[in-house]
Amino acid sequence: MFNIIIRLGLTMNNQNMHTIEKIGGTSMSDYTSVRNNIVLGGNRKTLFQRVFVVSAYGGITDLLLEHKKSSQPGVYELFANGMGNDGWMQKFDELKQTLYAINQTLFIDGPLLLKANNFLDERLTNAKQCLLDLQSLCQHGHFELESHLATVREMLASIGEAHSAWNTAELLRRDGVNACFVDLTGWRTNKHISLDERIRLAFDNIDLDTQLPIVTGYAHSDSGLMSSFDRGYSEMTFSRLAVLTDAKEAVIHKEFHLSSADPRLVGEDNAVPIGRTNYDVADQLASLGMEAIHPKAAKGLRQNSIPLRVKNTFEPEHTGTLITGDYVSDSPCVEIIAGCKGIFAVQVFDQDMSGNLHDYDRDVLAIITRFKAHIVSKDINANTITHYLSASLKTVKRIRAAIEEKYPTAEVDQQKVAIVSAIGSDMKIPGILAKAVKAVAAKTVSVLALHQTMRQVDMQFIVNESDYEETVKSLHASLVEVHDHGRAICLAS
Repeated sequence: MFNIIIRLGLTMNNQNMHTIEKIGGTSMSDYTSVRNNIVLGGNRKTLFQRVFVVSAYGGITDLLLEHKKSSQPGVYELFANGMGNDGWMQKFDELKQTLYAINQTLFIDGPLLLKANNFLDERLTNAKQCLLDLQSLCQHGHFELESHLATVREMLASIGEAHSAWNTAELLRRDGVNACFVDLTGWRTNKHISLDERIRLAFDNIDLDTQLPIVTGYAHSDSGLMSSFDRGYSEMTFSRLAVLTDAKEAVIHKEFHLSSADPRLVGEDNAVPIGRTNYDVADQLASLGMEAIHPKAAKGLRQNSIPLRVKNTFEPEHTGTLITGDYVSDSPCVEIIAGCKGIFAVQVFDQDMSGNLHDYDRDVLAIITRFKAHIVSKDINANTITHYLSASLKTVKRIRAAIEEKYPTAEVDQQKVAIVSAIGSDMKIPGILAKAVKAVAAKTVSVLALHQTMRQVDMQFIVNESDYEETVKSLHASLVEVHDHGRAICLAS
């Protein structure tokens, strides 16, 4: 007989039978595939004992906030930076039409479409009125817009996940699945409570044996989820749900396999799915902007020994990539070649730095942090500090100006570069550095900088942007393709 435990109002045995699963925005945009491949398909043994945390439909959060990669302003950015004009209202109307068009595609017509549009209209009307009221209020000198912007960002973000979660639950019910909409957005709430408490309240009366919860990726909390995790907020909701319910496994559904390299660069026949890896590798990928999961979300899973599985929505029978804390490859090997373009190398040289390195390091880092640029990597020697930043040109210029103001005698330069990394759970391979350098040199690629740490889980090449693709292909050919990995690098069970 099993011991019975109660968590969040869910009755479960100590076998930990249920999974917490997250569906990304691109996958969410294809409801038929979500229903057939994720909800009904795959290797599942039961329809239930699963909780789905969903992202907004692809591109919607970009319209609500700002484009994640190009930084093109959405409603939030236009509202935050344009109090004197109505540009945000035009963007809001564009957003509204896009959301209603999605509904039209999903529901076609009839009473369910009307119901879906009514749900959406209530959220959009309330949000727009809030923005108008705030805009009017902040025209008075006693009220400062800046102090309200974090709340505005949270409110707008919540609309995308509420829309996709409500729609998916309704569509599944239409198709005979007993799904239920779980709204963590705190819309019109009068309680400012912790994330954990909001999850507990929402799941008090849910029976995982008979119900399939569809949960908003955004969750309202007293500390503000986006202030800590920004666009990674849905993964934090997903992670906390897994931890608080003691899930058997956490699963993320994406539109691609986690593979040894981008198939578009190295070729479909050469890229190999990664069957097993660890959270250390996942962290390295996140630093490059290729998130299997947000590092802070991964931390909770790792500390509670909850495995993470990354699956391809469009290949439901494939076991995907299993990420655990303790995995190390049976023999040392490179598991993935990954990288990023559009990186700014900000180099600070000052003769006075020698002997005072710690002061310069602290001050430059403080400036970068102030402007919220993401540091991908970093070099230091006696008189030079170079940070490799993922940020807009506008942000980099501001950082550079602030450094020059702090250190007038310093030479501050910037250069657009690319970073290519070889990553693996164990890369203690004699001669691997020499082999990699030889492969890159054979393609006449100029290496601007090279990093390899004692931990030996990654090796980074800093190259010109124009050499990015060639570097990826040459490293993949020499470090991965030379081995016969078959269907996957250590196929997951």
